[in-house]
Amino acid sequence: MPSSPSKLSRRTLFAGAGTVGALAAAVSVMPTVKSVTETQASQPLVKPEKGGGYVLSEHVKHYYKTALV
Repeated sequence: MPSSPSKLSRRTLFAGAGTVGALAAAVSVMPTVKSVTETQASQPLVKPEKGGGYVLSEHVKHYYKTALV
């Protein structure tokens, strides 16, 4: 039995190229992961002596940026 040659049609080629392009676009828009340095992670927060305790951290700054109307 002769083996049939693989049929790579233009439709299959363009479908594969479109899939690769869509994946590349999706990966490029994904947010990057920022690693926390060891010095930031190892320093515990000190409690204030006279109450309070509000700290303007990066998380809070990000919230205020996203909550703007």
